[in-house]
Amino acid sequence: MLRHYDSLGLARPTGRTGAGYREYAEEDIRRILHIEILRSLGLSLREVGRALDEPGFAPSELVDDLVARTRERIARETELLTRLRRIRAAEPVGWEEVLQVIALLQGLGSDSAGRRQRAALSADDVVPVEVLVEAALSETDPNVAGALRWALERSGTGGLAQLADALSSPDAAVRRRAVEALAELPDEAAAPVLRGALASDDLVVRRRAALALGNRGVAGTAPTLVDMIVAGADDVDAADALSALGHPASPDAGVRGDSGSRGVACAGCARGRRRPRGRSHCDICVVSTRREVIAVTITGSSVPPPARFPGTLEE
Repeated sequence: MLRHYDSLGLARPTGRTGAGYREYAEEDIRRILHIEILRSLGLSLREVGRALDEPGFAPSELVDDLVARTRERIARETELLTRLRRIRAAEPVGWEEVLQVIALLQGLGSDSAGRRQRAALSADDVVPVEVLVEAALSETDPNVAGALRWALERSGTGGLAQLADALSSPDAAVRRRAVEALAELPDEAAAPVLRGALASDDLVVRRRAALALGNRGVAGTAPTLVDMIVAGADDVDAADALSALGHPASPDAGVRGDSGSRGVACAGCARGRRRPRGRSHCDICVVSTRREVIAVTITGSSVPPPARFPGTLEE
């Protein structure tokens, strides 16, 4: 090291012994210590030489540059550590699986929406569920977001805790992506979290949770669903969820039609109209007579209470 410093002109010995050994005076040793201290801050030897020898050298500028470089290095190292942890979490049994995990992780982080979508559809059990949750909570492309929610649904309930925490995020977009993902998870696991979302300060989160729970027959969603219909916010879906909540259809009742056309009777209007399978009401009942749907659910009557529902049909 001392020979290297000597060759660079950083720390030259004051003299030499008769046998040719370098002799360092007290001032030389002090300079060597200064060199080592500056190197410990991450400076190159060239930067150390400038710091010690240039009269107009500004230490503050150098320190600011060191801070910026250190932050960049920490960010790179943190990213690498995260990637390694995710690979370990996938528990690959061979290098082929390691390479597959790396390729999917790179795909999920790609700038290309198409590549992100393909990675989400290919994730299956290869990518750890927490990676899928992170991707779903940050995704802005609707097609990719749908693919990620599909992947989360297939993965089970491993990401439930992360999604529940995201409902309290200070970022409204993250909260809303979280409730969308929760709405597609298995009923038994997601229902308690969605019930808690009914008390969220975020109106969008409350409404999405009410839709999901109402379609599952969970009590306590009616007030939010009624408000949605009155406000015209996803009113068709809200009316369908509300009527399903108030009048669950019997799975073997109300089958109508001839051999060429089969359908299930509407649960709300009781007029013999058929409704699409998977829905509780016919389109006419849901879309054209929303007030009647609400009134049937709340009062059991087909006549809307005038004090509650004044004005025209649309109002």
